[in-house]
Amino acid sequence: MKIIEELCDYIDDEIGDASKYAKMALEVRDEYPELASTCFRLSQEEMGHMQSLHNDVEKIILDYRSKVGEPPAPMQAVYDYFHRKSIEKAKEAKILQQMFRE
Repeated sequence: MKIIEELCDYIDDEIGDASKYAKMALEVRDEYPELASTCFRLSQEEMGHMQSLHNDVEKIILDYRSKVGEPPAPMQAVYDYFHRKSIEKAKEAKILQQMFRE
C-alpha cells in the first residue's frame, strides 16, 4: 500500500527531527539552558508524533488483515524494511535524549 510507504517516510522524518533537536539540546546545554530545554521538549514531541504515526500504520495493517487477509509479501517486505530502519534510528534519538537527561 502506498499509504504505508508514505507514512513510513513521515515516521523517518519525525525521528530525524527528534535527533536533530536532541543534538542541539546537548550542544547548547551549558551556554543556553533555556534553548536546550526547548530543543529537548521538541525532541520529545517529535518522538510522540512518530509514535502516533506508527500506531496509525499498525491500525491500517490490522484493518487490512481483518478485511482482506495477510498483506502481499512485497507490501509486508516494504513495511518490515522501514520498520527495522525506524527502530534503529529511534534508538539513536532516545540515546541522545537520555544523554541530555544525565
